Amino acid sequence: MTNRAPAETLNMDRSLRVAIETADMPWEESPSAGVLRKKLEREAAESGQVTSVVHYAPGSRFSAHQHPLGEEIFVLEGVFQDEHGSYPAGTYLRNPPGTRHSPAAESGCVILVKLNMFDPGDLEPVCIDTGTAAWHPGLVPGLSVMPLHSFRTEHTALVRWDAGTLFNPHTHPGGEEIFVLNGVFEDEQGVYPQGTWLRNPSYSQHQPFSREGCTIFVKTGHL
Repeated sequence: MTNRAPAETLNMDRSLRVAIETADMPWEESPSAGVLRKKLEREAAESGQVTSVVHYAPGSRFSAHQHPLGEEIFVLEGVFQDEHGSYPAGTYLRNPPGTRHSPAAESGCVILVKLNMFDPGDLEPVCIDTGTAAWHPGLVPGLSVMPLHSFRTEHTALVRWDAGTLFNPHTHPGGEEIFVLNGVFEDEQGVYPQGTWLRNPSYSQHQPFSREGCTIFVKTGHL
């Protein structure tokens, strides 16, 4: 008998490189009215590890639920809300394993969300307004970095590229994941406009650059 992956499994082979322009994807219904999503990677139908872009229509909400292995959010547009606060575009959130909330969006929002991917020992809640947090010089001229979170080998940051910035060729021992927030990011394998999601496998190599400038959300060391 042949073992088959569940029908809802999507892009879970992390030894493979993935590049998706999310702007070209259709929105799909979720179990909650007014909440739409674009699925990027998915372990199972409505459980397990998930990366998605999620759209909340004005006034929509999701029922109260728990995140057994955490939830990571970057607010792309609008204002995301739950019973703990309101989070405008540019907010980075980490809800640790075991936390519970009832998300909503009175005026609507779009978020990048990752579910059930925390190390069980990573219990620090994080809420950062990247619109006011400090940028730091990067490793090459024209590059600025805003650290967001680190735990063991996993590191998350925003990286801002001035127009014409070229980075050094390098290898990612634990892989790399990128979401292009604005502008156009590039490397020798392609051109990635705003809204592109990239996943480069462990020990992949590239030499990234940006001719017109961009800002990217980056995770490394977690694959």
